Amino acid sequence: MTTQPYDLVVRGGTVGTVSGSFVADVAISGGTIAAIGSGLGQGQREIDATGKFVLPGGIDTHAHVEQVSAGGLLNADSFESATTSAAFGGNTTLVSFAAQHRGLDLRKVVDDYAALAKRGALIDYAFHMIVANPDKKTIEQDLPELIREGHASIKIFMTYDLIKVDDEPLLDLMLTARQHRALICVHAENHGMISWMGRKLVERGYTAPKFHSISHPRGSESEAFTRLITQAALIDQPIMIFHVSTAEGAAVIRGARGQGLKVFAETCPQYLFLTKADIDKPGMEGAKWMCSPPPRETSDQDALWQALALGDIQTISSDHAPYRFDETGKLSAGPNANFKQIANGLPGLETRLPLLFDALVSKGRPEFAGRGLEAFVDLTATAPAKIYNLPGKGAIQPGYDADIVIWDPKREVTITDEAMHDLTGFTPFAGHTVMGWPETVIRRGEEIVSDGMLKAKPGSGRWLSRTGGPATEPTGRLVLEMDPARNFGATIL
Repeated sequence: MTTQPYDLVVRGGTVGTVSGSFVADVAISGGTIAAIGSGLGQGQREIDATGKFVLPGGIDTHAHVEQVSAGGLLNADSFESATTSAAFGGNTTLVSFAAQHRGLDLRKVVDDYAALAKRGALIDYAFHMIVANPDKKTIEQDLPELIREGHASIKIFMTYDLIKVDDEPLLDLMLTARQHRALICVHAENHGMISWMGRKLVERGYTAPKFHSISHPRGSESEAFTRLITQAALIDQPIMIFHVSTAEGAAVIRGARGQGLKVFAETCPQYLFLTKADIDKPGMEGAKWMCSPPPRETSDQDALWQALALGDIQTISSDHAPYRFDETGKLSAGPNANFKQIANGLPGLETRLPLLFDALVSKGRPEFAGRGLEAFVDLTATAPAKIYNLPGKGAIQPGYDADIVIWDPKREVTITDEAMHDLTGFTPFAGHTVMGWPETVIRRGEEIVSDGMLKAKPGSGRWLSRTGGPATEPTGRLVLEMDPARNFGATIL
């Protein structure tokens, strides 16, 4: 009796997991991981990974791709260019946004967006649904249907004039999410504080890009977090708080989780590796570093790393929002626009993982006490797969999709604008030197990046249908007003 060879065997690399690392072979058949062990049988193709790290493909769960902004700007990347950049950065799964604007039909928005992804995506993908028009049809018909069809997360903005959702409709959306088991994801900042500060700064002539960082008061984050968490507790609805940027915001989340509330959170490289000083550039140059919320202080970076180590923040996404530094993007309002007229957002799909590998694995952040590799795997692959219930993703184990990245831990790279594969034309991390780089990227058993070359075709990525999963299950702990035993028998939830 003969044994069929595996499709692919990755030999002798250090396999990384959330619980430890070990030297082993990884065998792949039919697009999934067939076996992990020593001296595995022959593969039709083999890769020698001796001296390299064999890690799960990155999962970036927050990226704006081929999306029109609230101000009407189409960002720089198509699905093809964005997922090419993501792949070169070591990612095999992406979650981007099907963005409803006011007056738009959510069903049509999602269907049209799915067609773009199907045509262009090179890595696997899912969608968050941005809701900016929470009318009766959206809440009572479209959302329940779309959640059942496999779109199990909803994005809400608490700020921005054209897309913000106020408290009352936010509660309606939370109730719908609770009833149909979807995760509510929120850009949480106090709209009034930001709007007021921006107006006062411009009135007084403080218009340069650097003043963007001042226009988003630190307290606007912690206040909005507190208000959001209080509303979520009323409904008993799990939430994900996007792009945490301040020490105060992290403290609010820690307090809520300490009370047993189901609060998840993410941060981004711009808050771990940049500060507001990066925006302070001559002329309009600082516009390249403008994002919302803005980068803060070095003390905030330390607090965020500590929150990651404690588990209060569970994932690190790119919040890739690519706008070119020209009239199609950052300078759409002219070469002398004030900071309020400049598109907010940074590219980051390709640099996220190398920056984090360098910090956690190569340099070894002290907060993680020698567990930097395990933390890297968890924060960038395993935890996002669990929270967003992405089937077969986020770990190297038998039966899972063979989404594997081979990292060269000794390759030193200085990040440059010219090396990026997205269409933004610049990276805010230009000049950063990192140790460790993804050299081979395997998506469902197929090499899509190797030898510095892209080998996947547009449209070869797959949409990932998903239910809400365990993260979306309510705690069952009802506040007094929602508990029939304590509210005179009223049934609301």
